[in-house]
Amino acid sequence: MTETAKIAVVLLSGGLDSMVTGALAREQGFRLHALSIDYGQRHRRELQSARAIAEKLEVERHVQLPLDLRQFGASALTADIDVPKDGVGDDIPVTYVPARNLLFLALTTAFAESAGASDIFIGVNALDYSGYPDCRPEFIASFAETARLGTRQGVEGRPFDIHAPLQHMTKADIARQCHRLGLDPAWSWSCYDPTPEGLACGLCDSCRLRLKGFAEAGVEDTTRYASKPS
Repeated sequence: MTETAKIAVVLLSGGLDSMVTGALAREQGFRLHALSIDYGQRHRRELQSARAIAEKLEVERHVQLPLDLRQFGASALTADIDVPKDGVGDDIPVTYVPARNLLFLALTTAFAESAGASDIFIGVNALDYSGYPDCRPEFIASFAETARLGTRQGVEGRPFDIHAPLQHMTKADIARQCHRLGLDPAWSWSCYDPTPEGLACGLCDSCRLRLKGFAEAGVEDTTRYASKPS
């Protein structure tokens, strides 16, 4: 990587999608900065994975920002609400965190502007996902326009490019990309409700979608699960 290469800021949760997204940005020749948000999530284990992934991807600057969304609650990830384990449904699930990606992209944009970067990478996916509204292409396009209008960099004619390279991939596609890029799936963490022993539960929406994707791709998921759906 040359010193003259452009910087990209990756929103790095520590999950599979953000890991693959970061690796794709690096493959494109970007120097990487990364932002991880400690928002009081039930599955804080993902922050440990984010730190490991940042090291593996040779991220030059990794910021872990505290933002306690437990003060708002209203989600199974930030309040005392059971994480559903009965399969992926058609409605927006209780694991939806109100306006999470709206908040996180705003913070990532602030980080990018402070770093003089115009490229932001986010691992949202609108095919095999839990139905969150802030993962849809129209939201990403709308946010890019908001960032152009609401930042010094934007009004001076240097708008941000919001890259969502996984937007139209299935989980199987993402699993294949993980394998192609030489990433170990176990570096990442997707489970919403880890067991006391530190295993992925295997039954929450996120685990189910991940397991389905790797199975369909014919790629091994090296993550340790407490159980798997029948």
